[in-house]
Amino acid sequence: MNTTPHDLIPAPAAVRVPVAGNAVSGHFPVRRIYCVGRNFADHAREMGAAAPTSKAERGTPVFFLKPTDSLVLDGVAAYPPGTQDLHHEIELVVALGADAPAGVLAPENAGSLVFAYGIGLDLTRRDLQAAAKAKGLPWDTGKSFDDAAPISTLIPAEDIGDLASRTLSLRVNGELRQQSKLDMLIWDVPDILHELSKLYALKAGDLVFMGTPAGVAALQPGDVCEGALDDLLRLDCRIASPR
Repeated sequence: MNTTPHDLIPAPAAVRVPVAGNAVSGHFPVRRIYCVGRNFADHAREMGAAAPTSKAERGTPVFFLKPTDSLVLDGVAAYPPGTQDLHHEIELVVALGADAPAGVLAPENAGSLVFAYGIGLDLTRRDLQAAAKAKGLPWDTGKSFDDAAPISTLIPAEDIGDLASRTLSLRVNGELRQQSKLDMLIWDVPDILHELSKLYALKAGDLVFMGTPAGVAALQPGDVCEGALDDLLRLDCRIASPR
């Protein structure tokens, strides 16, 4: 009898996001996906939540996770089951290339962890999320499902330059739906990595979806989404028929 430990089922392949920069190219193997809720004041207000007017009023950011295998790399996301109200949320994505030191990460040290940036869609089953919120229940099913996170190619951080001056946008079927400069983030990248480090051990391979500006709305099968971060990053995604 063979007593050597071995896999009893095939191991799932790692999800690897393409990286294309001025001096580097390859793939980024993904470990975890963290997401930030209500990180633009205008979106918080359109969702019926209070929005801070100063840093002193920010409180604590809202975090949730998506499964790694919900990433969509080929630009085709199937309309998910169980919903009649699928929404788009365009977001900056931060890719970590180093492990955080033990303990709470200081904001001034957060930049050393960032390897690359991308843009992604935090697709949301809004009706399921709203129903769970109304009952005071967790709303994981509204955010975590197959094909819930289309993502662009990643670009090394040094090729992006000053994030705050960049503009994030989304067009659906050619119509501008969402647009904001990144200086409108309530919690910027160092802030978010600092706050996440209070709750999780941040590691190389982690992605952070940074939250969405106002303008979220419904998607239907056949809709074509075009996300952009100025002329540096582009995300093309089509909503396909349900599986």
